[in-house]
Amino acid sequence: MKRIVIFASGSGTNAENLIKFFHNSDNASVIQVLSNNPHAKVLERAKKLKVSALSFNKIALSETDDVLNILRAAKPDLIILAGFLWKFPDHILSEFPNKVINVHPALLPKYGGKGMYGMHVHNAVVANNETETGITIHYVNEHYDEGAIIFQAKCQVEKTDSAEDVAAKIHELEMEHFPKVVSKLLLGHD
Repeated sequence: MKRIVIFASGSGTNAENLIKFFHNSDNASVIQVLSNNPHAKVLERAKKLKVSALSFNKIALSETDDVLNILRAAKPDLIILAGFLWKFPDHILSEFPNKVINVHPALLPKYGGKGMYGMHVHNAVVANNETETGITIHYVNEHYDEGAIIFQAKCQVEKTDSAEDVAAKIHELEMEHFPKVVSKLLLGHD
């Protein structure tokens, strides 16, 4: 059984989608959700779905081995950043090489980097009159949004679309593709 740990900072719709997708799987399951925000809705979602959910602070993540030790105990086959807003620390990346992935709400390398998340991305896409955008699922390295790209899916941006319209289209792409890509990465098939 492949083991998945999810890091999230906010509402957790991607985390919930992944937990439900793998809930009845004989091959993989989400075993833990970790958040840097003790009030994040993702923690409630995980607990309702009977998945261990913990929060931590910046010291536990970056300055000590507290979060690393949680991960060592969990023995994840894949660590997924699903709306996790902090830079992932090098000492954890080096312990889990090519096992940390992220979903980004744009077609990288466009609209990536520090501060480019959520509505910041969608507002920039609309402000720049882009005709398409999408999602990028990529490996995480020591730089924001610069790891090797695993998968991209595109959608059209209409002239009349607001940033909220774009956000809704991106959310649909995430819900449809993210679990399938994770499954393929872990299990080697669709």
